[in-house]
Amino acid sequence: MTDLLNKPDLVLHKLFSLKDQVAVVTGGSGVLGGAMARGLAYAGARVAVLGRNERRAEAVVSDITANGGESTAVLADVSDRSQLEIARDTILNHWGQIDILINAAGGNIPAATITPDATFFDMPHAAFAQVVDLNLVGTLLPSQVFGQAMVERNQPQGCIVNISSMSAIRVISRVVGYSAAKAAIDNFTRWLAVELAQKYGAGLRVNAIAPGFFIGEQNRDLLLNPDGSLSDRGQKIIDHTPAGRFGEPEELLSTLIWLCSSGSSFINGVVVPIDGGFSIYSGV
Repeated sequence: MTDLLNKPDLVLHKLFSLKDQVAVVTGGSGVLGGAMARGLAYAGARVAVLGRNERRAEAVVSDITANGGESTAVLADVSDRSQLEIARDTILNHWGQIDILINAAGGNIPAATITPDATFFDMPHAAFAQVVDLNLVGTLLPSQVFGQAMVERNQPQGCIVNISSMSAIRVISRVVGYSAAKAAIDNFTRWLAVELAQKYGAGLRVNAIAPGFFIGEQNRDLLLNPDGSLSDRGQKIIDHTPAGRFGEPEELLSTLIWLCSSGSSFINGVVVPIDGGFSIYSGV
């Protein structure tokens, strides 16, 4: 790294290329996870798109390969350790290593959301636990399973990027289960960053990104009316976003690629907001 300043023509390539890296993207068949998988592939990584829906995962793989990238679909549920271990072994047999893990699987369920006509006291404990399992345990287990492959290399190295949320940073009404789970992911990110670096060396890093508001499958009906105009909740979000708009999935990619590349080799345990300013604006 120290000779880069003497080779300006190599700076971008050396700092941000993911060539010869193998990346696993959980939830890689979703809107944001799929964008991340494509972005990593176009930066040079070989990408395993991990998800439960074979058709959607294969569609992401087809996009990547049609544009000259290398990718494969791997079916697994992030809440099932045995399925994750089979997926890990499949990837290792195919590509021989795992360098990057993106924990993009997650989401919310209606029963863990406090609607305007309900109260906190009505929420079933089982629904809260289900959302915590999906988001927090669904980050913990892949980190254990794929992280183990990183530490067992001759020279331990690898990068884990978790997905946080604005709801971990600011109080957002209704989404109590999701908020608690994402706040826990922030803490888990910092904890695991210290744990891995201290026990296995500086070649292992754990960071997170906290997307602002992007339109996806789960929130489309909350943020937009059927005609595409803003719902009342969508308008409130835009009013509190200095950029004045929702994010586009590709706007996650530069930060993601940076966190996965040698350009961030001294970055560990951070949560980076990608939010158009939502997290810093008081509304006044």
